[in-house]
Amino acid sequence: MVNKAWRIIPRPLLETVLNNHAQHHRVPQPLILHGPRGVGKTTLILERLLGEWNKGPHLTGYIDFAESIEDHHPQFNKSFPWASWSNCPPPALSSCRSKLEHTLESMVEKGVKLGTISSHQIFTTLNKWHGLNTALRRVIQSNNAASKSAVVGKASPSVLWDRAVFALSARCNAQEIDGVLGLSEKWKGLSIEEASYFREAFLALRLAKEVITVQHGWRANAIAHLNRTGGFSRSLAHSCTDWPCLLLELLSQAAEIDHFQPKLVINNIDVLRNATLNDDSSVSASMYHDSLIWRMIALGANERCLPIILVTSDSYYSYQAYLDFGFTDIFISREMFGWTPQEAKMHMVTDYFSPSEWTVIAEVLGPIPRHLFELYALKQSDYYQKVMGDKGSTFEDIVDAYLAYLQITVVNPAMDNALELLKKFAVDARNGKISKDKLRFGAPWRHPPKTDDPTQCMEWAKLQLMDFVQCLVNTEFGDWEETLHSFFALFILLRLAVVGMIS
Repeated sequence: MVNKAWRIIPRPLLETVLNNHAQHHRVPQPLILHGPRGVGKTTLILERLLGEWNKGPHLTGYIDFAESIEDHHPQFNKSFPWASWSNCPPPALSSCRSKLEHTLESMVEKGVKLGTISSHQIFTTLNKWHGLNTALRRVIQSNNAASKSAVVGKASPSVLWDRAVFALSARCNAQEIDGVLGLSEKWKGLSIEEASYFREAFLALRLAKEVITVQHGWRANAIAHLNRTGGFSRSLAHSCTDWPCLLLELLSQAAEIDHFQPKLVINNIDVLRNATLNDDSSVSASMYHDSLIWRMIALGANERCLPIILVTSDSYYSYQAYLDFGFTDIFISREMFGWTPQEAKMHMVTDYFSPSEWTVIAEVLGPIPRHLFELYALKQSDYYQKVMGDKGSTFEDIVDAYLAYLQITVVNPAMDNALELLKKFAVDARNGKISKDKLRFGAPWRHPPKTDDPTQCMEWAKLQLMDFVQCLVNTEFGDWEETLHSFFALFILLRLAVVGMIS
């Protein structure tokens, strides 16, 4: 039996494409890396690229929103789900926001340490989008009650900014600031003026966050009302993303070739879109998600933005997102698939599987990297030794056990969810919530039932799934003919990331 450690196999073409994007200090568009589950997107980023993107002048912030889902993440000794993250209990939006803001803040602090982000730059960027006078007066007064009379008179925003930075410095611990900036280690090489420059920039960053927090607080009642009524407000959504977008703009402005080249990788961006809102501190997750991405797009189009890579398996980002955000070229799109059977055979045979074993795998399982890794791990287990020790047992028995595991833990629960979503589709169609254009294609028996009988709706949903799967098999899984697009079940299964599992 082969007993060789599993290795991460390079993907030269895709790595070159992503490296070319990441090596620019500023780019006009975000890049979306999308593809089916299990093809190695996260592995490619973490094992092959992220290390190089943090060497020398390069600094990469990596955010995985799925880390908030503790029951399904390797961070907590669990395994990634095979089906869509939307099948897992969604995390709180506040957790996702904290993860995003903390990562961006740490990146900006490193820019401050390098001297590429100054107090003046922070003020100029903030003043470009926000009226600062009232908020700065509020900050000054809250830091020093005795200064209330001093800020009543007329003063320019820049003067108020300097006063607010000074007032904030009196409240902050100097040793804490020096510790964050690392001034204690390099103190001997800095003059008093240089040390003051770094401290002022760090205080300015804290002040900017405080100003945005004050302004966001003024909109608290409006946001609470919006959440109760379920309305839409672009200005309130932008209020919730002001802080991370200010940090993105500061990083983009500070980017300089061979000195400071920040970039941002957001994995499982779809988890943010489906997060739950537990309080009225923010607009809904979908509105927050749309505001964040829209402002990334605007920053890139208007002024150029640091390289941003969004990684996802959600089919929404393969097509519909491009239309929702404007047009089909709004993002740079790079799709990652599994190996072809020939590529997989070249990497797997003799090193991990024998030729006869590979024939079985290629016929019934396919060349998806995660399938191959899990099957190889099963092959190295004690269970494999026990099964193969039984007289008459073959490698096919191991493959059958693995397929049964996938059927029970992945396919069946996903199909149950698909049935519920199809039942909901039937209810929405009966209530007039579905456009008639979506109901005029296909055979008459594909049309949703006109009764609210749960049994009849369930039977209709089962019929849709069986019909679609049979047609998908008849087209040999890969043609994706236009006729398949008339199936309601197609979009349900894509949403649940099950089509790749079936094929």
